[in-house]
Amino acid sequence: MVKIRLRRVGAKKAPFYRIVVADSRSPRDGRFIEEIGTYDPMADSEKIKVDMERAKYWIANGAQPTDTVRGLLKKVEA
Repeated sequence: MVKIRLRRVGAKKAPFYRIVVADSRSPRDGRFIEEIGTYDPMADSEKIKVDMERAKYWIANGAQPTDTVRGLLKKVEA
C-alpha cells in the first residue's frame, strides 16, 4: 500500500519534515516515491508547503495519508 507520510530530516531537537509518498513497508526515513511538500513545526506559525495538485493525484490513485498528514492537508486547504 502507498502512504502519504512525514519523513524527518531535521537535526536533534529541531524537527523538520518532508511530506512524501512512500510504500508502507519502507522505513520512516527510507526510500520514497515522491516528495510533495514540507512541514516546519518549529517556525512561528508552523510553515506548511504542499503541492496540493500532486497530493490529490496520489489520493485519487489510492494513496492513504496518515492521520497527521490528513490534518496538515486540511490546514492547507482552509
